[in-house]
Amino acid sequence: MRIAKVLGLLDEMKGKGIIEKYAIGGAMACVAYIEPFVTYDLDVFVLLPSQEGHLISITPIYAYLREKGYRIDKEHVIIDDVPVQFIPAYNKLTEEAVNEAVEMRYKTTKMPVFRIEHLLAIMIQTDRPKDRTRIVHVLDQAKVDDDYLVDILRRHRLLRRWNEFKRKFYGN
Repeated sequence: MRIAKVLGLLDEMKGKGIIEKYAIGGAMACVAYIEPFVTYDLDVFVLLPSQEGHLISITPIYAYLREKGYRIDKEHVIIDDVPVQFIPAYNKLTEEAVNEAVEMRYKTTKMPVFRIEHLLAIMIQTDRPKDRTRIVHVLDQAKVDDDYLVDILRRHRLLRRWNEFKRKFYGN
């Protein structure tokens, strides 16, 4: 029920124009493709309505949820004990990932989730130690469209980093 409540609130915010579009990314999205592992929070990538100026503000999201009685804890909003982090799509790759998210079901609720290929590209881009570990798990367990992945990596200038990663950490 907890995730369903979060998804309901996301759809509500979308209907009210607080966010334009959203998709689940990060570790929780990986769990949609591979065996579950422990993760602390739910990363929700959002496209926001046009705003004045150059700075992007997620203040309207926090204000709306605070009005509804949800607690803010650092960068998270706690919704039914689920720490939710709202991340504005911060570059062309994450914008594309939101726009090309696939619809999956959580019990009876539909939710947009990053494609596995976008998750891999984002992990290559961020290059954190935990991302390198997850990439290996994804490659071992998930069905990846290699042609689509290479297309994403090429367009976002990440193919060289991908090939280096595979050489160093995946034996290719």
